[in-house]
Amino acid sequence: MKKSLKAFSLAVAAGLLVLSGCGKEATKDAPSDVKEKEKEVFKIGITQFVAHPSLDAATEGFKKALEDEGFKDGDKVEYNFQNAQADMNNTQTIANNFVGDKVDLIFANATPSAVSALNATKDIPILFTSVTDPVGAGLVEAFDKPGNNITGTTDNHPEGTAKTINFIIEEAGAKTIGVIYNAGEQNSEVQVAEVKKLAEAKGATIVEASVSTSAEVKQAAESLVGRVDAIYVPTDNTVVSALESVISVANNKKLPLFVGELDSMKRGAVAASGFSYYDLGYQTGKMAAEILKGNKKPSEIPVELPSSLTLMINKKAAEEQGLEVKEEWGKIAEFFDGE
Repeated sequence: MKKSLKAFSLAVAAGLLVLSGCGKEATKDAPSDVKEKEKEVFKIGITQFVAHPSLDAATEGFKKALEDEGFKDGDKVEYNFQNAQADMNNTQTIANNFVGDKVDLIFANATPSAVSALNATKDIPILFTSVTDPVGAGLVEAFDKPGNNITGTTDNHPEGTAKTINFIIEEAGAKTIGVIYNAGEQNSEVQVAEVKKLAEAKGATIVEASVSTSAEVKQAAESLVGRVDAIYVPTDNTVVSALESVISVANNKKLPLFVGELDSMKRGAVAASGFSYYDLGYQTGKMAAEILKGNKKPSEIPVELPSSLTLMINKKAAEEQGLEVKEEWGKIAEFFDGE
């Protein structure tokens, strides 16, 4: 009896070993064991500092680029769009919430939103745009060495501001230029310093009018009346979001207004040297697609400049603000026809 039980136990053990071996072989051949299922939908958090035409256009360009790369909204990607309403505190709350929601990628539109996103995470990929000085803002170490989880596009073309300031002084004849900006925006401080340097080299003087909120913009514009020959507004989000109030003062007081980007020029400023923010956002979206596809990491994608630059003059705005348009300007600029 004992001998038969022992034989039975040995037979069972041998059978189990055979089954175990078969199981291991089946697992070895199964592709699901070595390949992770491809992600079906990517969650993208969009944090935009404030609503105005340039930033809005950049966001639309970003989405269109991803769609063209196969990441269609509602199919391959889901967007969570958040507007900080020009409130620095809101930018950090939005970024923290995106991290808590475990989004796959953050698109940060404007410097304050990008800084807050990087403060919130060093792991989730961040793509920024509409950032004037990514190095000075502490977002990247250098254009060609952006960082572990962040890269993007800058809206500060090295020749853009110089072309506009030179036009204001040499062609419009301004000797004193008023600059309206928010000193709390790092990107604006960089631009104002550059404008001062450019103007002084041409023998012109800069008069600053600083604001902290959009509600103060009109008063700042009025404070420049009688003190300056022209007004310049850089790509300052606070001022640009309330640009109509500056345009109103410029029209009423016949004070030529110049701006730092083309979208603001189209709203009623005399001239700007710039590019399409839609195109800039599109550039950023193409970069994001490379990351989502797994082709590249943010650290492997250098920060990019705008791909084009144009000096454009708004004839109607010039007439309303008391500046005579010279036809020879057509040799150095394009005339805006209202489209």
